[in-house]
Amino acid sequence: MRNLFILATAFTFLTFSGCSSDDDETTIQVRVNGTVLFDDGDDFNGDVDGDFTGTGGSATRVFEWQNSLSTADYNADITATTDGAFRIVVKDADGAVVLDKSLSGSVEPDSIDGVTASGTPGVWTVTITLTSFKGDGSFSLSAGT
Repeated sequence: MRNLFILATAFTFLTFSGCSSDDDETTIQVRVNGTVLFDDGDDFNGDVDGDFTGTGGSATRVFEWQNSLSTADYNADITATTDGAFRIVVKDADGAVVLDKSLSGSVEPDSIDGVTASGTPGVWTVTITLTSFKGDGSFSLSAGT
């Protein structure tokens, strides 16, 4: 009987002390062309239309993108954030960095756009990094001229 009491007490303690509010959780979500990126390795053809949200978490997502031209047009915007940072790094088919830009939630500007440096056409690698990010935003890539 004593063992049953100890077991019941331990179960009750673990049940109530192990619970946490969902409000304490931090999450990051990055989507490209409607697909949520969970792991590295997704690949995309054509224009890239991405968005991201965060509740204070940090994450890095990597995907591949087929670019048949030597440059890409890019755009990124933080639409509602007060903390954290967004970073996009794009490497060409040879692994050379053709774009490395960041936006911070507490500093202007809150958007970037332009054309990447010239690189080797083919499969490009895109890395999106969100650090302590609260808010949302978007990014896009399309083959340059």
